[in-house]
Amino acid sequence: MIALRQLALQRGTRRLIEDADLVLHEGHKVGIVGANGAGKSSLFALLRGELVADAGSIEIAGGKRIAHMAQEVSAIDRPLAEFVLDGDYALREAEAALAAAQQQGDSDREAALHGQIDALDGYTARARAEQLLAGLGFGQNDLYRPLADFSGGWRMRVGLARTLFTPSEILLLDEPTNHLDLDALVWLEQWLTRYPGTLMLISHDRDFLDAVCDHILHIDQAKLTLYRGHYSAFERARAERQAQQQAEYEKQQARRAEIERFVDRFRAKATKARQAQSRLKMLERMGTIAAARADSPFRFRLPCADKTSTPLLSLDRAELGYGERSVLDNVRVSISPGERIGLLGPNGAGKSTLIKTMIGDLSPQAGERVPGENLVVGYFAQHQLEHLDVTATPFTHVQRLSPTASDQSIRDFLGGFGFRGDDVFGNVGRFSGGEKARLALSLVAWEKPNLLLLDEPTNHLDLDMREALAEALAEYDGAVVIVSHDRHLLRSSVDAFWRVAEGRVVPFDGDLDDYHAWLKERETALKRERQASEEKPAVEGGDRKAARRAAAELREQTKPLRKRRDAAEKSMEKAQKALEAVEEKLADPAVYEAAQKARLTELLREQGEWKARLESDEQAWMEAEEALEEMQAQLTAP
Repeated sequence: MIALRQLALQRGTRRLIEDADLVLHEGHKVGIVGANGAGKSSLFALLRGELVADAGSIEIAGGKRIAHMAQEVSAIDRPLAEFVLDGDYALREAEAALAAAQQQGDSDREAALHGQIDALDGYTARARAEQLLAGLGFGQNDLYRPLADFSGGWRMRVGLARTLFTPSEILLLDEPTNHLDLDALVWLEQWLTRYPGTLMLISHDRDFLDAVCDHILHIDQAKLTLYRGHYSAFERARAERQAQQQAEYEKQQARRAEIERFVDRFRAKATKARQAQSRLKMLERMGTIAAARADSPFRFRLPCADKTSTPLLSLDRAELGYGERSVLDNVRVSISPGERIGLLGPNGAGKSTLIKTMIGDLSPQAGERVPGENLVVGYFAQHQLEHLDVTATPFTHVQRLSPTASDQSIRDFLGGFGFRGDDVFGNVGRFSGGEKARLALSLVAWEKPNLLLLDEPTNHLDLDMREALAEALAEYDGAVVIVSHDRHLLRSSVDAFWRVAEGRVVPFDGDLDDYHAWLKERETALKRERQASEEKPAVEGGDRKAARRAAAELREQTKPLRKRRDAAEKSMEKAQKALEAVEEKLADPAVYEAAQKARLTELLREQGEWKARLESDEQAWMEAEEALEEMQAQLTAP
């Protein structure tokens, strides 16, 4: 249990948290949302003991271990798997003690330490660490390469793997999806739903929050409000609360005006003076209800070039790659004005290679890149943040692109991206990641492209800015190609998908749910291929009858495990369908009306039960599958 008791925190002159009173129970999965700078990361620092509250207290049930993500992972020579294993400090200490005992020949100490390592689940540790890295997109050949070989984004993935590996009862994750692709994101969702402890998660990805969280903690104007349910339920409940607040505000304003009119009319009359004074005191005693305010400070357009071409860009029988290495073969695609395309594909399949070729940064190894006569490409990617001039201001960045533009037009334009007043003259070197991302996006928009290529555009953007980007893309007249793990952005901005996989670029006839199913089937097929190659009996020139008999015996011996696995899979499907049915009912705004309170409570209870059932079935399926693989390996071993 985590309890906040009259908690207050102030940084400088700014009050971040005021009179916070709430309790998070064991096993809660809590999404923490709020504007950038609202105090989300400061709350994590309080929980970790890195900050001291100005008032009140935080109570955490005794003995609870906390794991949290580091903000940076250094480029050291430590191999990836070893760095992840280092996250279990108790295990590493026991291993070091065992090595010392072996060196000293202390057999009694060795035996005790072997027992201690077994109790720490140390003999499965390496396999678990490698599984985490594989789930987050690392290949088998990467696992023992040094961290220094990888970029900052990939090192952050290793840091996430280490955090997940660290034994904990409380898990604090700050923007864990920023450096993930869609495949790794789906894997992380599944891992977190199975996490048995208390999860506190800062994220700006609404689909991720919906999939993982059962509570939402909203930080707004120094107040902490805990909502039950996922993010979509929070949005509905908060909209209703704001509507009610606005109605109460308007009612109070009308009552104030009525009292003030009475006072103005009768305060000078002796017969009414006492009543007028009474009304004045009523005004003084009346608490002030604030007007409900619109949250998003962002509203901008993505202007499009006046001239266009049809098609804007084509790749004809193109072979794409680097040097002598071919990544994609026989690429034949064409982009027309107004098309909205999402690129899907496993990590490393060639999405970035395709984007770089479209931009013109990478020439085809064979075939042609054919740009339209009036093609104007706008390209946004995370690495562009590193190329911003940290000594300049947002105003200067735009002015360098258009020296003749008026000061007011530049200020008006930047205002839509959240740079208002003196913010346009702020030093970029002091900007947060989100502010830099907004500036980089504004510079792309200023150029008025008719083809936008967006590579993970929502990293570092908060929920309001993501929504503003989705709205701007909906109104944009040009063509768009997007690579993103933000499924809300893809669903709201994309009309068609291309699948980049197995050396090909092909249209994908389906939606994101179909793509997830394809990923699962692909992983299952690859797993079966690996098993088949490992289990293939050497029957060349041998007794084929004996081989068939051995195969039949293997099937018979593994039959109970296969039945367990299949039963768990059927139960998972049933639980998933039931959960989807309940969440469809929760999506109905009518269920959040006051008269439906009992119904809402029942639906939320059912949602929790089906989630728990699904988690239990998934665990049972995994255990049966792993046991089956282990038995097959033992029975087929020479």
